[in-house]
Amino acid sequence: MKQRKRDYHPYIDEYMDNIRSGKIPSSEEIKLAMDYIEFKLDDPDVFIDIEKIEKAVELIERYFEFKLLDWELFVLALIHCYYKSIDMVVFDDYLIVMGRGNGKNGFISPLVWYLTTHYHGVKGYNIDIIANNEEQAKTSFEDIYNVLENTWKKSKKFFYKTKQKITNLITRSYIKYNTSNSKTKDGKRTACLIFDEIHEYENYDTINVFERGFGKRKHSRTFKITTNGYVRGGVLDEELDLAKRVLTGEIKDLGLLPLIYKIDKKEEAENPDMWIKANPSLPYFPELQKEMNKDFIKMKYQPHIYVDFMNKRMNFPTEDNYTPAVPWEKILKTNQPIPYDKLKGLACIGAVDYAQVNDFCSVGLLFKYNGMRYWIEHTFVCHKALEMESRKIKFPVREMADKGLITIVQEDFIKPEYLSQWFLEKAKDYHIIDIVADDYRVSVLEEEFQKTGLPLHTTRSGPITHAKLAPMIEVMFADEKIAFDDNPTMRWYINNTYQELDGKGNTTYKKIEPKTRKTDGFFALIHALTKDNELKDYNGTFRKLDVRTY
Repeated sequence: MKQRKRDYHPYIDEYMDNIRSGKIPSSEEIKLAMDYIEFKLDDPDVFIDIEKIEKAVELIERYFEFKLLDWELFVLALIHCYYKSIDMVVFDDYLIVMGRGNGKNGFISPLVWYLTTHYHGVKGYNIDIIANNEEQAKTSFEDIYNVLENTWKKSKKFFYKTKQKITNLITRSYIKYNTSNSKTKDGKRTACLIFDEIHEYENYDTINVFERGFGKRKHSRTFKITTNGYVRGGVLDEELDLAKRVLTGEIKDLGLLPLIYKIDKKEEAENPDMWIKANPSLPYFPELQKEMNKDFIKMKYQPHIYVDFMNKRMNFPTEDNYTPAVPWEKILKTNQPIPYDKLKGLACIGAVDYAQVNDFCSVGLLFKYNGMRYWIEHTFVCHKALEMESRKIKFPVREMADKGLITIVQEDFIKPEYLSQWFLEKAKDYHIIDIVADDYRVSVLEEEFQKTGLPLHTTRSGPITHAKLAPMIEVMFADEKIAFDDNPTMRWYINNTYQELDGKGNTTYKKIEPKTRKTDGFFALIHALTKDNELKDYNGTFRKLDVRTY
C-alpha cells in the first residue's frame, strides 16, 4: 500500500488508506483519485480547515438526523481545503459518478443547506440546483424544505422558506431549483451550482447558461452528480474524458475533483463483492442490496434489465448481450449537413412510424443525392408520454422541442392532421412520390391522407423486411453515406435499437428497453428504405422534378 506523505484529516486519511489497502474495493479511477488528491493537498500552501469540517458534520448529522457515510465525510472534508495565500478552494469543480440508489441527493441536500449557513462563512452564497425536469430538480430542494419544516421552531430564526426558494436570514444566501428550460436562468450570480444527472445532457447549452456570471463569489463551487446513462457523446462522456486527463496527470492545474465509482470490467458485475466499486453506500443500505440482488436475478432472463443494471448500477455502459443496430461512432457520423437547397424539387420517399397515438410518432423524408442518402426527420410527442411517472423518458424532449426537432402535442393524442400537415408543408419544396407506414396504425391515417391527397401505402415490418434491409443499412452507416444533419433525436432512436440474429444469421431490429427508450425515428427510416429502389441518385445531372402540390 502506498504510504501517505503526511496526515491531512482523519476523514481523508482513513478513506484514502482503505482504498489503497483494498479494504474498500474500488475502481482504477478512484485509486488514481487518491494519488491526485494527495498531490494537490501536499502543496505547502494548502490549509485544511478542521474546525469547519467538524462543525459541518455536527450540524448536518443533528439537523438531518443521520450519520454521514465514509465517502460523504471524505468529500465534506475535501470541500474545506483552501489555498492560504489566495483564499481560494483547492477543489472548485466536483464530478461524482456512482450507481443509482446510493444517496447522491441525500448527501447533496444537507451539503447545500450547510453551505448557506454562517458556519460556512460566506455571505450571499447563492445555490442553484439544476436538472432536466422539475421533479428531479426539486428532490434535493424538498429534502431541505422538509427538514426546515420539521425543525421550524428553531430553524425559523435562521431561514425564510417558500416552495420555490429557501433563504438564510443571516448570510442572505438562497437555495433555488431550476430546470434546463428555465426562463430565468440568465444573469444569475450564483456561488454554487448543482447539476443533477448530467448523463441526460446532450450538450453544454444548459450548463453554459447557468455558468454565466458564476464564480464571482468567494469559494464558488460546481457539483455534477450523476449515474451513467444512455446518452453517448454528450456532457457526461466529455466530463469523463476530462476527468481521465486529470487523474492520469496530463492536466495538473484544474480544480476538478473526479470521483468515478464503477466496476473496471464487465465480469465484476457477476460478483456481488465487487458491486461496492460502483456503489460506495452499499454496505450501509440494506434496501439497495436487496434491490440490486433482485435486478441481478431478473437480468439473466430479461436482457433490457441487464443493460440497465450495467449502465445504472455498475456505471459500466454496455450493450453486451446486444449487437447495436449501428455502432455509436458511426451514429455520430450522421451529423453531416443536409444540402437542403440541392434537394429542392427532388423525388423523395416519406415515412411514418405511428405505433401509439398517445406516445411518440416520427415522420421523415428520404433522399438520394450525390452518392448520399439524406433523412429529414421530425418527431411528434403527446404530452401524456412525458407525464407518466412509471416510465420517465430518458431524453431531453423539451430541449429538442426548443431546437425545432420535436413538436409536443398538448391534445390527448397525436391527430393524423399533424402528420399530414407536416408532409403538405414539405411538399412545397420536395417531390414526395410516396409515403409508407407499417400496417399497425395505417388505418388511423388513411382517411386523413386521402382527404388531403397525400399518397399512403403500407409496408411490411418485422423480421423478413429487416433481414432484407439489414445489409444495406449496415453498409450505408459503415461507409458514412447517410446523414441526418445535427439531429440528437435520431441519434437517440438508433442508439436505443439492437440487432437480434436468428439461427440463420438474419437480423431483426428491436428496442433495447420497451418503455423509456424510443426507436420511432429509426423504424420510420426502415419503412422509407423499403422503397429505396424507387429513388434515383441525383448527382446534379438529372433534371429536378416539379414539386407536387396536394
